[in-house]
Amino acid sequence: MDYVVVSLAALLASGMALYSGFGLGTILMPIFALFFPVPVAVASTAVVHLASNVFRIGFVGRRADWRVVAAFGIPGAAAAIVGALLLAWISDFTRLAAYNIGSREFSITVVKLVVAVLIAVFAVLELAPAFAKWKLDRKYLPLGGALSGFFGGLSGHQGALRSAFLLGAGLSTAVFVGTGSVAAFIVDVTRVAVYSPSVLRESFSRTGEGNVALVAVAVVAAFLGNYLGSRFLKKVTIESIRRLVGVLLGVLAVALAAGLV
Repeated sequence: MDYVVVSLAALLASGMALYSGFGLGTILMPIFALFFPVPVAVASTAVVHLASNVFRIGFVGRRADWRVVAAFGIPGAAAAIVGALLLAWISDFTRLAAYNIGSREFSITVVKLVVAVLIAVFAVLELAPAFAKWKLDRKYLPLGGALSGFFGGLSGHQGALRSAFLLGAGLSTAVFVGTGSVAAFIVDVTRVAVYSPSVLRESFSRTGEGNVALVAVAVVAAFLGNYLGSRFLKKVTIESIRRLVGVLLGVLAVALAAGLV
């Protein structure tokens, strides 16, 4: 069942993300968190996101506006390093509390609380109609890159901010998609390089909580979602899907904060 859930999430999210500019990390990281510890879930999502962006750039990368990529991507890469290092730091904190429900023990940790708060914030953004229409002036691109990169490194949630700032750059649809894909690729390469080797090993371990097959299934599903999205989808942001994602993120944020996952 875990393979079905992960593959469907990656397929649908990557197809939407091709045109909306976000969705894959927002949806997939919480799904991975159901099966992996939070740091491993973030790193696993980064690997899938990176592979998906490599595939996506093959479709739309040639349309990228390289001046926008530089203004957005360079601060994003620098901030992604900070976010990834912060994730590694808070992951080493001892658990804050533990409790039992029946025979199962659940723990509340700093990293779960931090990621839960971030997920809750992005859930609110998903549910806020005003955020879908939010556009900022082109002069704020470096700030947008830094914010997107930092949260991408810390929790994997970079796409919504990236799209909000790039929408204000006055790009055509094709250029917007290409520019966003290249900028996301830069952040992904940076944060994957920074995540600790132990966390990445656990993402691809065949033993313990890590599972290379689960990550591989997500990569293949994301590739397929990009392919189908490039052929059949129009540039839309489906409001019902935004609301569903927002509600699910809110539920997961509560579960994380309570130590249930």
